[in-house]
Amino acid sequence: MRSIVADEGVEAAIVERLREQGEDVWYVAEMAPSISDEEVFALTNERGALLLTADKDFGAIVFQQGLVTSGVVLIRLHGLDADQKAELVAALFRVHADELVHAFTVLTPDRVRIRPQRHGH
Repeated sequence: MRSIVADEGVEAAIVERLREQGEDVWYVAEMAPSISDEEVFALTNERGALLLTADKDFGAIVFQQGLVTSGVVLIRLHGLDADQKAELVAALFRVHADELVHAFTVLTPDRVRIRPQRHGH
């Protein structure tokens, strides 16, 4: 089963919706609030998990520097309510689950952009 580490900035409604559809989500805000970014990366890699984050700078740095080896999903859903965000993220995992591994994915209200990781980690 694929594992997801949801960064502290990800809304609880998104985490709940993913869990409802059977995803294994480790939520930083619940399990270890205020841990450092480095600890989030280490945890994500230990679990072989995808990192789910809403922090644009964080997401790009992580992917470009190869700090997360399994993949990053960046949520860019400003202006939507929590239920709309949760449904879009849940749909992303239902439809594109296999493509998210070893990729940098950006989810916006009107599109999904999945860029595979180029260098082998």
